[in-house]
Amino acid sequence: MSALIHHFVVHRLVVNNEDKIEAIPRDNCLAVTPEIELLAHQINHSFNAKPGKGVGHFVSQSNEENTDNVAEFSEGLKNYLAQKKAGGDNLEEEFHSFSLSATKRLVKTLIDTGTVETGFLIFCQYEFLATQYLMIALLNTRSHVEVTNSLDLSAREHLDLARMQLAVRIDLTQWDIQPEQQRYVSFIKGRMGRKVSDFFMQFVGCEELVDVKQQNKQLISSVDAYLASESLDPQEQHQHREEVKTYFKEKIDAGESLSVDELANRLPSNEETSSNFSSFTQSMEVPLEKEIQPDPAALKQLAKFTGQGGGVSVSFERKLMGDRVFYDPATDTLTIRGIPPNLKDQLNRQSSMD
Repeated sequence: MSALIHHFVVHRLVVNNEDKIEAIPRDNCLAVTPEIELLAHQINHSFNAKPGKGVGHFVSQSNEENTDNVAEFSEGLKNYLAQKKAGGDNLEEEFHSFSLSATKRLVKTLIDTGTVETGFLIFCQYEFLATQYLMIALLNTRSHVEVTNSLDLSAREHLDLARMQLAVRIDLTQWDIQPEQQRYVSFIKGRMGRKVSDFFMQFVGCEELVDVKQQNKQLISSVDAYLASESLDPQEQHQHREEVKTYFKEKIDAGESLSVDELANRLPSNEETSSNFSSFTQSMEVPLEKEIQPDPAALKQLAKFTGQGGGVSVSFERKLMGDRVFYDPATDTLTIRGIPPNLKDQLNRQSSMD
């Protein structure tokens, strides 16, 4: 991430001797060193790579049935940004103060919801491609063993970015200039089938608006339908899907939304009717939105057919359909020619035993 890091601070959440969640705050922001820049890049990359994120916006009103002000977080952030826009002299102190109040709110939310989460709470405000962002992530550590120069073993702790499950990124620029679109907050939705992000959304005061997974599923289906409508041969369809995959990867790596219009420029168009992928999607019963946050899991759908159930698991590359793999919907039968050697060996051994 070639980004300009403005402020970076970390606080810690622990369970104290009374079995209660409490915060151990840092006194000030960290100096932006190459190590901090690398860590910020790694956090951003891990966030972008997480599948199934949600997109939403800040809730403006308070819950009448609860004295908790759901807009407390956004109001605190808005005050800091106002100081920043006014060119205040103590922006680092203002950001640190905001992070402290936000951390207190998170602790209160954890207590109110009866949730126990500990770790290091990171606040990072940065600029990337002329867009301002705020990243907040709760990370735990993982032990590893190092070999020193004297060949001794030393146990160390490092932040476990691979298992980051609680993080939210706010597009501050979009919130400022296009708040009505209500798509400036993105967050990791959960793990192991549980929506553990619920309390994190409550802490931020965020309401989910878009199901990114469903949006991506609709997009992939639209690509398939469009390529089929263009009467392309299987090899041409495969080449265009590879182009879609490349575009997805570019946007995921950059942490940007993909544009249906941009994608249309990478797919074939009909010059006679002046139609392209963009106009095709708008003519559907449920039109695609023009901007969609890419889901890394969608890349698998572009590359492979995958399914499991009833004790059977099947996965094969899409380009093999009609070549080595054939599906007959009338008989609900899948025929595979050229079985993988290791599977063939198992089948032959089993056959000889029967």
